[in-house]
Amino acid sequence: MRRTYPLRATRIAWPLALALSVLGLSACQPQAPANAAAPEGTTAAPPPALPSPDPNAAPVERAAPPVIKPVALGEFEPGNPVATAATGKLNIEDAKLQGANGASFGTERVALVSGGDEYSAGATYAASMQIDASQPVELRHVVEQTPPTDQPANAFCGGAPTAYIALAKVGEGEREVVKVLALQGEDLPAPGAKGVSVCAVTTYLVASR
Repeated sequence: MRRTYPLRATRIAWPLALALSVLGLSACQPQAPANAAAPEGTTAAPPPALPSPDPNAAPVERAAPPVIKPVALGEFEPGNPVATAATGKLNIEDAKLQGANGASFGTERVALVSGGDEYSAGATYAASMQIDASQPVELRHVVEQTPPTDQPANAFCGGAPTAYIALAKVGEGEREVVKVLALQGEDLPAPGAKGVSVCAVTTYLVASR
C-alpha cells in the first residue's frame, strides 16, 4: 500500500535541501589567501600611520656620570729628598703633574678611593702613604710622561714608566701636606691586581706665596 505525505511537510523539506546544497558549494570554492595582491586597477589600502612625536613632550633625562673631584690642585714644594730629586717644585693640574726639573705626567682621573682600599693583594693606600683608612685618595692613570731633564734616572720609577699616581691631601700639624704614591704595573690598581708595585712615596707642602 503506497504511503502519502502531507503537502506541508514537502514544502518545508525542499527549501532546507536547497540551503544545504548552497552551503556545500560555498565550502568547495577556493579561498583567496589573506596576503594576495590586489587585482589590477585597484589600489591597496595604505598602512596605518604611526603617531608623530609630541613636540611639547619633555626630553628623556639621563643621569650624568659621576665627576671625580681632585683632592689637590696648585703648586707644592718638595717635602722630602725623593720629591726633590723626582720633580722639585710640583704643579698639580686637572690633567697634568709638572715638575720644576722638567719631569711631567699627563694623567686622567680613574677613581676616588679610600685609604683603606687595596691597590694590590694585601697592600693598601693607607699603609703605603701613611694616611688614615678613611682618607680620600685620587687615583690617576699616567698616559704620557717625561723624565727629569738633567737626571732622567731620578724619575719616580727610575727607568721604568710610572703607570698610576695616587694623591692624598692631609693635615700634619699646622700645614697641609700632599702625598704622592707612584705605582708601576699594567693592571689597574685593585685588590686582585697582579704586578702592581710601589715605585716611590713622596711628600709635598703647600708652596709659600
